[in-house]
Amino acid sequence: METLVAKDLTLGYGDDVIIDDLDITIPKGEITVFIGGNGCGKSTLLRSLARLLKPKTGSIVLNGDAIASIPTKDVAKQLAILPQGPTSPEGLTVEDLVKQGRHPHKQMFKRWSKEDEEAVEEALQSTNMDHLRDRDVDSLSGGQRQRAWIAMTLAQGTDTILLDEPTTYLDMTHQIEILDLLFELNEKRNSTIVMVLHDLNMACRYAHQVVAIKDKQIFAHGKPEEIVNCNLIHEVFQMKADVVYDPMFGTPMCIPHGRGRCLIKETIAESQKQTSLTS
Repeated sequence: METLVAKDLTLGYGDDVIIDDLDITIPKGEITVFIGGNGCGKSTLLRSLARLLKPKTGSIVLNGDAIASIPTKDVAKQLAILPQGPTSPEGLTVEDLVKQGRHPHKQMFKRWSKEDEEAVEEALQSTNMDHLRDRDVDSLSGGQRQRAWIAMTLAQGTDTILLDEPTTYLDMTHQIEILDLLFELNEKRNSTIVMVLHDLNMACRYAHQVVAIKDKQIFAHGKPEEIVNCNLIHEVFQMKADVVYDPMFGTPMCIPHGRGRCLIKETIAESQKQTSLTS
């Protein structure tokens, strides 16, 4: 079963075409990750799937209905998007931010309900942010701030969450923390999650499906272990790399070539030097 389906999709800004005649299916209850070089159209595609960008041509279907025909409030009840680097008004507390996720469910003159309260509490607890509910969002660390925004999307009560580079500017600890949180949401709630990620190894580790974008089209898509190889990395990123299996997860792991300090080369050179001295 699919959650989002795009057919013959062409996207762009003005006369500039970013995505050209693309077809894609987002499977329900899975984690899908978009990968590709800078400027390839990953974020543009994500925005279009969330109906934040009108296609030049083509159509997008959300849960069986043309997304263009669904009232905005109803789209927000089915799909939530967290853009890259979101900002909040100064002085807004974590709890106030999370409460904003309930706006699609509010009706004129309708009071804050028990259902709203329960949704906010569950979102705060699921993201481990309940103890920070009274803190200003601006006072949080990068990882805490990102968790607060994810809590807001959870309070929105959608089955599908789209995230644009949710780990950008976070250190390694907080990157894993955020990705683990999203992985748990997928496992426990069967949430459909679509992400743009730059870290190919993290994409392979967490995604059920990887979508590689190049030249305005999908270059490859499928399970990471089926499509991520040396050729894909060379074609999509114009980079030479070795691909081995992550010893902990068994997923593909990219080892890029470069000019950094190579201990293997140093070890070989030292061994050759010792052999020369003793011969």
